Amino acid sequence: MTTTQFLAYMAISVFCIVKVNSLDTFIAAVYEHAVRLPDDPLTLVSPEEALAFMNRNIDVLEGAITLAANQGAHIIVTPEDGIYGYNFSRESIYPYLEDIPDPQVNWIPCNYPNRFGYNPVQERLSCLAKNNSIYVVANIGDKKSCNASEPQCPPDGRYQYNTNVVFDSQGKLVARYHKQNLFMGEDQFNAPKEPEMVTFNTTFGKFGIFTCFDILFHDPAVALVKDLHVDTVLFPTAWMNVLPHLSAVEFHSAWAMGMGVNFLASNLHNPSNRMTGSGIYAPDFPRAFHYDMKTPEGKLIISTLDSHPSHSIVNWSSYASSIQAFSTGNQEFKGTVFFDEFTFVELTEIAGNYTVCQKELCCHLSYEMSEKRSDEVYALGAFDGLHVVEGRYYLQICTLLKCETTDLHTCGGSVDTASTRFESFSLSGTFGTQYVFPEVLLSDVQLAPKQFQVSSDGRLFSLKPTSGPLLTVTLFGRVYEKDLASNGSPDLSTYSVKIMLVVIIPIVFSLCW
Repeated sequence: MTTTQFLAYMAISVFCIVKVNSLDTFIAAVYEHAVRLPDDPLTLVSPEEALAFMNRNIDVLEGAITLAANQGAHIIVTPEDGIYGYNFSRESIYPYLEDIPDPQVNWIPCNYPNRFGYNPVQERLSCLAKNNSIYVVANIGDKKSCNASEPQCPPDGRYQYNTNVVFDSQGKLVARYHKQNLFMGEDQFNAPKEPEMVTFNTTFGKFGIFTCFDILFHDPAVALVKDLHVDTVLFPTAWMNVLPHLSAVEFHSAWAMGMGVNFLASNLHNPSNRMTGSGIYAPDFPRAFHYDMKTPEGKLIISTLDSHPSHSIVNWSSYASSIQAFSTGNQEFKGTVFFDEFTFVELTEIAGNYTVCQKELCCHLSYEMSEKRSDEVYALGAFDGLHVVEGRYYLQICTLLKCETTDLHTCGGSVDTASTRFESFSLSGTFGTQYVFPEVLLSDVQLAPKQFQVSSDGRLFSLKPTSGPLLTVTLFGRVYEKDLASNGSPDLSTYSVKIMLVVIIPIVFSLCW
C-alpha cells in the first residue's frame, strides 16, 4: 500500500467512525429550578457558609440530573443563578465565586479536583456529569485577578463574571461563557471586554451558549447562529415574564423559530417574581414547555430533538410589501406596550382586513374570530422605534393583541387570560430586518404548537382554529444596526424612568434578573 493509499484509507476510516458515532436525534432536558435564596444576599458570609448554601441547591439539581440521565437524556440545562440565587452586591457575591479555567486546559475536575486550586462546585458538577454520563450545563460565578494598573481593572483588583459552564459526559470542562449583556441590578458582575462566542461539538450536533438578557442583542446570540452555525443553543436564564410580548415561553420559542435552531431554555421558578417558563424548542414548533404560576415546585422537562435541524429562509417583507394597504376606516389610536408607544387600530368586526403603520413599518392583518364578544377588545398595533427602558434596542413589531379592558387606553397592558378564539389569522409587515421572531400566545400563557406557520414570503398564519382563546399574535423584529450602542449593552442612563416607577409601583417590569 502506497503512502497516498494509506492516507486515503485512514481518511475514509475516520469519516466512517465519526458517521457511526454521530446521532441524528438526541434527548434534551431542562430543569426549572425553585432556587433556594439566601436570607440576606447582601450579608457577607464565609467561603464555608457560601459552599454549604450552594450545596443545598446543588442537592436539588443532582436529583434532576440523575432523573434526566435515567430517562436517557444526553444533556441537561439548569438555570442562571440556580446555585446561589440573586440580589447580591459585588462584595457579598465574592465568597460564592470560583476561578474557572479556560476549557482548553483539558480538565476533568472530578478526577483532578485540586489542579487549579480549591474549586468544590466545579468538582461536584463534573462528578454529576461523569457519574451520570450526561452533559451538564450550569451557571456559577467566575473570578479573575487583574492588575490595578490595567485601565479596565476594577478597584478591588478582580473581574467577576456571570458564567455558564458545560461538563461533558466524562466530566470534562468543555465550555465556559461569561455573560456579555448584563441586566440592570447585576452590579456584582463585570462584562467581558469583548463578546465571547462559545461553541463546542458533540456527536449530536454543534452547541452554542449565552445567558438571559443576551438574547435581545446581536452579540453573541445572533452571531453564534449566523456566523458559527450552531445547531442548538443552551440558555440558562433568570427571566421575569413581561406580557404581552416578552413572556419566557413566548419569546424563547419565537427566537428558536426565527433563528432556525434548537433552543434549550432553563428558567428559575419563583412565581412571586413572575419567574417561570422553560422549554425545549425546535425551529418548527415547541417540543415541550412549562409555565406554572400556581405551584412552588420545580419541573424537569425532557424531549427529543433533531441534532441538525432544518430551517427555511424567510423574506419577512416580501408579502407585505407587495399588497395594497387595507382600507378600514377605523380611527387609529395610541397605546403603550412596555413603555413603547404603539399605533393601534381596533378590530371592530368578527372578521376583516386591517392595516396600521408607524414610520416605515406597515402591518397587515386578515382574521376571523369565532365570535365577537362585547366584553373583549382586540387591536392591531405597530411599533417602529428605539426601546430605551431596561436596555436600549431598536424594534419593529406587528401585533394582534387583546386589550386589558374594553377601554382602548388599556391596549398594550399586561393580559394573561382571554375568552375569544380565532378561526384564522394572517399577519405580515414591511420589516426592514431579517431578524423577526413569530409569536402566538394563548390564554393562560400557553403556546400553540403546530397551529401556525410562517411562509417564505413573511406571513405568520394559522393552520387551524386556535385551540384556546388568543392573547397575541406577534411578529417581533429586531433592527440591531439601529441600537445606537457600540456593543449592544444596556445604557444605565436610560433607566431613570423605570427606577422612579419601581419606587411608586410595586410591580416591576423586569426581564432578566
